[in-house]
Amino acid sequence: MEHILTAIVFTPLLGVLALFFINRENANLIKTLGMAFSLLAFVISVFLFLKFDGTNPNMQFVFKILWIESLNISYNVGVDGISLLLVMLTTFLTPLALLSSWNSINKSIRNYVMMMLLLEVGMLGVFVSLDLFLFYVFWEAMLIPMYFIIGIWGGENRIYAAIKFFIYTMFGSLLMLVAIIWLGYYASTLNGGKFTTDVIELFNIAPTIPLAIQTWMFFAFGLSFAIKVPMFPFHTWLPDAHVEAPTAGSVILAGVLLKMGTYGLLRFAIPFFPQATFEYLPYVAGLAVIGIIYGALVAMVQPDIKKLVAYSSVSHLGFVVLGLFALTEEGVQGGIIQMVNHGLSTGALFIIVGMLYDRRHTRLISEYGGISKVMPVFATMFMIVSLSSIGLPGLNGFIGEFLILIGAFKSDYLGTPAFSILAATGVILAAVYILWMFKRVMYGKITNPENEHLKDVSKREIAVLVPIIIFIVWIGVYPSTFLNKSAASTKQLIEKIEHYKSGNQAATTVGK
Repeated sequence: MEHILTAIVFTPLLGVLALFFINRENANLIKTLGMAFSLLAFVISVFLFLKFDGTNPNMQFVFKILWIESLNISYNVGVDGISLLLVMLTTFLTPLALLSSWNSINKSIRNYVMMMLLLEVGMLGVFVSLDLFLFYVFWEAMLIPMYFIIGIWGGENRIYAAIKFFIYTMFGSLLMLVAIIWLGYYASTLNGGKFTTDVIELFNIAPTIPLAIQTWMFFAFGLSFAIKVPMFPFHTWLPDAHVEAPTAGSVILAGVLLKMGTYGLLRFAIPFFPQATFEYLPYVAGLAVIGIIYGALVAMVQPDIKKLVAYSSVSHLGFVVLGLFALTEEGVQGGIIQMVNHGLSTGALFIIVGMLYDRRHTRLISEYGGISKVMPVFATMFMIVSLSSIGLPGLNGFIGEFLILIGAFKSDYLGTPAFSILAATGVILAAVYILWMFKRVMYGKITNPENEHLKDVSKREIAVLVPIIIFIVWIGVYPSTFLNKSAASTKQLIEKIEHYKSGNQAATTVGK
């Protein structure tokens, strides 16, 4: 079992190696192999989920081997309840993203599938790394395949969007690299000159850094993660990347890549620098609330369906950040499950937009209308996903937003219920822009003759959407299946933060 995480992370890489030996003209075999290896990673991750002990708050399935001896850097992987659900989300969405683009990618198919599999390797590596240098390697490696996915298989302005995505993320990443090196050096001053980037060791060392330096470290890590989320006002790369990316790229970008930012805040920025977190927590929460409202208002006026969904991500991820910085069990648990919820509902919305585009080759809302008459099954699935996105009780979105709003409302650290009250307006605004868009696309008169002959969903498209809808309902009806996995790790994290809030700087053992 100690190698199970390595197997999950590098199974897609085996798929990349296998594709090197396949004739580039054999499109069906290439797609099938890509699906097979991504599905194998998911099957192994299901086994991981079943074997994971939700009552144990510490890292599990840890495997560590020395990598760069001179710097004491290791290949060190493990999961706790916080990272487990994101590993599952990654392995679940990747094969669905590949299946969603089965007929829409017609050039350099082998390279496309290889890029998707390499992207999965990078994302999984980020979520299981227990060494900061290893984390950084995976974090940067993930940029390369996404850059090519947008830049080669994207829309008309794909080069501009790909470069903008790369520059934004790279800028934040370089600041984080400097902070990682400094942390390793600081640890060496306490460990007899022994440089280390081991996350578990740094959980106990980093919080002892003086506040003035913690502040700089908090901003170096936090800015990198805020760009990735993306938080207001660092969000401007996102709409371009989403609109120009192919459908599968948008699904993975919204479903998983954005969560790397919120995961980084929860895994590193908050527990490493608790004093700085408390110092700047109200400002971060304020930016999160601004993002919630701003993203919703801008989404409301978009004429392009895909751009509307892209701006909805700015709003929804604001909820996640607010929950994490509420620093209550409800808020953090809500933030974790909302990462998963957003990946499911927004990922499904991008798949749905892709299905419409494949049929009409336009994403303008004004070009549609009345298509529920000719696509009734599609309309039903679209409605369920839309209701999930706006947080209807009984579906997954409600669980996350409810926990976040409760956690923010009762948070002693935020100091006021105003954050929760203002954030709640985002739920109302989400209903406005999602339902208004749904009405204009699906109902009314069929004004464009091209809409009269649209085909309803195919078996392949049903196979893509039904698994997502199953989990949308499952989390909405019985969220304990997933919340129980992260509860113990969340509680331990909150206890550690409270420990440092009390002013006790003694080292604690967290996440062994």
